[in-house]
Amino acid sequence: MKYALLSAPVFCLAFLAILFLQSGLDKVFNYKANKEWIDAHFSKSPLKNFTSLMMPIIMILEVAAGFCSAVGIITLIFTGSSFIGLIGAQFSCLSILCLFFGQRIAQDYEGAATLTTYFLISIASVFLLWNY
Repeated sequence: MKYALLSAPVFCLAFLAILFLQSGLDKVFNYKANKEWIDAHFSKSPLKNFTSLMMPIIMILEVAAGFCSAVGIITLIFTGSSFIGLIGAQFSCLSILCLFFGQRIAQDYEGAATLTTYFLISIASVFLLWNY
C-alpha cells in the first residue's frame, strides 16, 4: 500500500526541491541584484531597516528547504524514510510564511496571493510525509 502512495510524496518533494533550490540558489549567486530588489520592494514599509537581516534568512531557509526536499526524495525512494523530506516540507512552509508576511507588510497583495498555491502544496507535503 505504501508503494502505491509513494508517487504523491515524491512529486510534491520534487516540486519543492525545484522551487526552493532555484529561488535560494538565485539569491546566493545573484545576491546583489536580489538585495537591491528587496531594498526597493520594502523601501516604504516598516521592514525597510531589516532587509539586511531578511535576505540571508530567507536565502538560508529556501536553500535548506530545497536541499532537504531533494535529499528527501532519495531517502524516501531508497530507504522508505520520510524524515528528511518532512523537514524539507516544513522548511518550505516556513519559507513561504516568511515571504507571505513580507509581501503583506509591503502591501504587495497580489504577490502575497501568488504564494497561496505554493503554501498549499507545502502543507499538503507535510501532511503526506507526516502520515507516510
